Amino acid sequence: MSFLKSFPPPGPAEGLLRQQPDTEAVLNGKGLGTGTLYIAESRLSWLDGSGLGFSLEYPTISLHALSRDRSDCLGEHLYVMVNAKFEEESKEPVADEEEEDSDDDVEPITEFRFVPSDKSALEAMFTAMCECQALHPDPEDEDSDDYDGEEYDVEAHDGMEVDTTPTVAGQFEDADVDH
Repeated sequence: MSFLKSFPPPGPAEGLLRQQPDTEAVLNGKGLGTGTLYIAESRLSWLDGSGLGFSLEYPTISLHALSRDRSDCLGEHLYVMVNAKFEEESKEPVADEEEEDSDDDVEPITEFRFVPSDKSALEAMFTAMCECQALHPDPEDEDSDDYDGEEYDVEAHDGMEVDTTPTVAGQFEDADVDH
């Protein structure tokens, strides 16, 4: 894999919150091997036993979640979606037709799954990811600073009036719907 590099793991100076050994990394469905996952304030990194691995900067991470789907062949794992393209080195040239048909507005997406051998560590891994991701808010999200865990007050933010009259059961049943 061309994106696997040799680098030192994040340490206390980078705000290391969690170090999870014996964690399998899976990239877009392909196993990369077992190594150590490092969740630091500065970056999310994974290194295999030989010292090769990758780092993900938090602004490129668009989503992280716990997958508790036991029917998935990986079992429970930490899911991370990244707005970047990571892939194997390919010796085959990409066909010109594919490049012409591609949509330039669509961001590349890569899915990583981190499967620790110790499933009881998943909650702590997720919590550490949440804490680190919160340190790197999306600069394009104008409303991210307004949300503090409370309900969003439309009137206070948008100047719109909201009709709080309760609806009556069945009052919209005869409405014409144009599809």
